[in-house]
Amino acid sequence: MNLPIIDTAKKECARLETLRGTAVPAPAGKIPLPMSMKEAKARGWDELDVVFVTGDAYIDHPSFAMAILGRTLEAAGFRVGIVSQPDWRNCDDWRRFGKPRLFFGISAGNMDSMINHYTANRKVRNSDAYSPGGRIGLRPDRTTLSYCHRAREAYKGVPVIAGGVEASLRRLAHYDYWGDNVRKSILLDSKADLVLYGMGENPIVEIAERLDAGESVKDLRNMLGAAYVCGAKDPVPDDAIELPSFEEVRDDKFAFAEATKIIHNETNPYNAKRLTQKHGGLTVVVNPPQFPISQDAMDQIYGLPYTRKPHPSYKEPIPAFATIKDSVTIMRGCFGGCTFCSITAHQGRVIQSRSKDSVISEINRMADDPKFTGVVSDIGGPTANMYEMKCSKPEVEAVCRRQSCVHPKICKLLGTDHAPLIQLMKEAREVKGVRKVLVASGIRMDLARRSPEYMKELTEHHVGGLLKVAPEHANDDVLDKMRKPSVEDFESFSTKFREESKKAGKKQYIVPYFISSHPGSDVNSMIDLAVFLKRNGYKPDQVQDFIPAPLDVATCMYYTEMDPFTKEPVFIAKKLKDRKTQRALMQFFKPENYFDVRKALLDAGRKELIGNGCDCLIPAKAPKEAIDRRRRMAGKQFRGEYVHRMPDGKSAGESGHGRKKSSKKQGRFAPGQGYRPDRKAARKKGRPNSR
Repeated sequence: MNLPIIDTAKKECARLETLRGTAVPAPAGKIPLPMSMKEAKARGWDELDVVFVTGDAYIDHPSFAMAILGRTLEAAGFRVGIVSQPDWRNCDDWRRFGKPRLFFGISAGNMDSMINHYTANRKVRNSDAYSPGGRIGLRPDRTTLSYCHRAREAYKGVPVIAGGVEASLRRLAHYDYWGDNVRKSILLDSKADLVLYGMGENPIVEIAERLDAGESVKDLRNMLGAAYVCGAKDPVPDDAIELPSFEEVRDDKFAFAEATKIIHNETNPYNAKRLTQKHGGLTVVVNPPQFPISQDAMDQIYGLPYTRKPHPSYKEPIPAFATIKDSVTIMRGCFGGCTFCSITAHQGRVIQSRSKDSVISEINRMADDPKFTGVVSDIGGPTANMYEMKCSKPEVEAVCRRQSCVHPKICKLLGTDHAPLIQLMKEAREVKGVRKVLVASGIRMDLARRSPEYMKELTEHHVGGLLKVAPEHANDDVLDKMRKPSVEDFESFSTKFREESKKAGKKQYIVPYFISSHPGSDVNSMIDLAVFLKRNGYKPDQVQDFIPAPLDVATCMYYTEMDPFTKEPVFIAKKLKDRKTQRALMQFFKPENYFDVRKALLDAGRKELIGNGCDCLIPAKAPKEAIDRRRRMAGKQFRGEYVHRMPDGKSAGESGHGRKKSSKKQGRFAPGQGYRPDRKAARKKGRPNSR
């Protein structure tokens, strides 16, 4: 990496943070950013500088990226409009505000759209927490692609900048679980001018400032946190690490694993190098990540005039808002580096914390709201107890390439003092009008156990009866693949939690979360987990099935069946029946899972776990509910139609997609035709054209 570029970038970050401190104030009386030209004109705006297009409903709350980015730009003096969940089948909504003066900002929303749409079994989800009424279908699959294309179609020549989780984690060639293939960088499929990865406050203001000053979108290619495409004739930076090409990672799993290793080794903003990856005749360039923002900048960002409510145009409740409306974010980032989690990849390893005064001020504003219930539902962030934790030696942090500060053991240089957090929690619950301040964010148990005072404060004042924690598994080999501590760590935490709760005179319980089908998890390790659950009296209501998200280390393991850092083989449960078995073992106590659990135990040679012993998972005799369910399922298997049915109830032969209707019984296919409604008829070679 070219050091002068780093120095320049640091100065630019400092300048932008200073700019926000002296920016044009927001309109008096908290009002949301405009979602229509009528609202924009009510502010006296005839033209907008930036139009954000998002796949989520617009909620003007600092838990949502569009609200933070929009308010940050507004505070810097720019005119911003929000287009939320537009109709992507045409570009009318992209023309709602007219041509933006500077650029379109595109985001799929707070989640990758494919994870938002589909379960781990690739089934369509029944609801969308980020949509009014929880309705599905208000955004397309691969939302970033559609939105960028429509922006291009709406106004030629307007820069298109993509960001958010979906774009960040797909900035390079990546494995796509839903297509079961390796896809190109999202830059190539979306045709975006730039992809901003990671947190966006600094880069979004930098882009607006520089475009406003007359620079072109190509001039922005030297920005930290930016990814772009070099054409065949464009100069490619010569100070970069070249990754295996798209064609190589597509065709060779070892090359894919090696690329993943390099990508994750180059994530420390203080020493990361630029990356390049060829895609045919084009080259994707990924600059080093943005530097963490300062505490002053965090305070300014979270102190902007959010209404903390959905836009008033919504008539239906938005489930995600109900979850976070009374929560307070106190920090961002995570140094845990769990292989299945995207937080570290998106927010970075460096913890960025707000000041105590900033957090208390926000709680005071919440308490002034007549509708406030008096309960702060969560005080935390990606984790509940990494507040103000950091490396004790910055000179070491500047060269460190560890993937996790807490695995395989907690780094001796990591500051793990909980005192600032304890003081914040104490002052938060003393705010007038506040009855309770709860901790609902995930607690890093290995850190919490280091502070008896934190455990005491937590159990006495900040648990609402149930505390959710995430040990994830009970098998040490699987936990090592996850970069999680041993299950003994969870047991020690649980014991301490029960002791402190008893001292406080409270009946409080831990609700643990576990993952099935994670790389490395086979039937035997899931049996170990089931026995652990039985011995400890845990009965999980829900099963978290592993979903391979783009760019995650665990996703690389899933696709390549090897650890990208060691290249050692990793067991993967890829078949649907294997994943179903792992889910059943985690809920061995449910009658409907009896026969699946019994078969798994017998196949694994664990017959001793069937019967009435202390460790037995299921009884020797099948319960009546299990037998009745198997009978019902068997009946369903042989009942009903024998043709593929379209949503309108027509059979494939009547679908109206250009096929000839069969002259035979309703539902039969014309000669040589299959059941897929949009597939052209095809016949196998050598097969006669006859029924």
